[in-house]
Amino acid sequence: MKVIEHLNKATEPLISFELIPPKRGGDIKSVLGVLDEIIKYNPPFIDITSHSAEVNYEETATGIKKKVKRKRPGTLGICALIQNKYNVDAVPHILVKGFTREETEDFMIELNYLGIDNVLAIRGDDSGYDKPTPAGKSIHVNSVELVKQIIDMNNGKYLEESLLDAKETNYCVGIGGYPEKHFEAPNLKSDIRVVKEKVDAGADYVVTQMFYDNEFYFDYLEKCREEGINVPIIPGLKILTSKAQLHSVPKNFHVTIPDALADEVDAAVPDKVLEIGVEWATKQVEELLERNVPSVHFYIMLNSKPIKMLMDNLKLYKKVF
Repeated sequence: MKVIEHLNKATEPLISFELIPPKRGGDIKSVLGVLDEIIKYNPPFIDITSHSAEVNYEETATGIKKKVKRKRPGTLGICALIQNKYNVDAVPHILVKGFTREETEDFMIELNYLGIDNVLAIRGDDSGYDKPTPAGKSIHVNSVELVKQIIDMNNGKYLEESLLDAKETNYCVGIGGYPEKHFEAPNLKSDIRVVKEKVDAGADYVVTQMFYDNEFYFDYLEKCREEGINVPIIPGLKILTSKAQLHSVPKNFHVTIPDALADEVDAAVPDKVLEIGVEWATKQVEELLERNVPSVHFYIMLNSKPIKMLMDNLKLYKKVF
């Protein structure tokens, strides 16, 4: 079932998750362990991130060397597993960065074969690696173009014009939104206009970047509605689990940690940080649901313990789970 259908048909609040594939050379056991834990909470869908190649610079005896790391594999395989073993709708991420339009089309054809009809179309992180574009191939400039390509496939329009008998796909398209604005956008208003472009191009829903102050989300929702964006906007959350994240989360995701949370974590002994993060997230979810948010999306990577603690806390979910 499509994400948008899950949202429209829900009679109880929904909660979904986002996982990351294991590192190159790893195995599926880490993913299976997390999936076995979170499936009990009846998620309507589970996102799986995608990753392009990235650049690292390493200090060697002869100087600094540029090293290109190949992409983290596994997105397609894990999505197939989620869809066919766990009978949960999988939402693979489709990236602008690091992939040609032809590679994107091939990936979506594979997904279509597997019966996967949900995707999240995003630009992807700038890994510092500009992939050479092979002769005869092409790339997208931004995620608006990526959404348009997916919608073209839904209309039976493929890159090869000779594919006159190509079947129409049926993708539900999600996109990203940034309550504190994308870090490259000049301001929030212009960033929201880009979201509107993607919705006008055919996107079905928005899932937000993580935030730790719900007012960012409520303000963002109001401004999106004023701009004429009427699709569902799902709040995305990530539980703070360590002191190091006071620095890494703002640095990597360009979000604000409220003073009250930062001060409490900073003053705590390390063993208490997870408990503090779960309590903060619990209050966020309860307030969001009290304000009639139909769904909450959690970025959990490969760690299910914080989610289990959160679910034990959530009184609103006791009757559901």
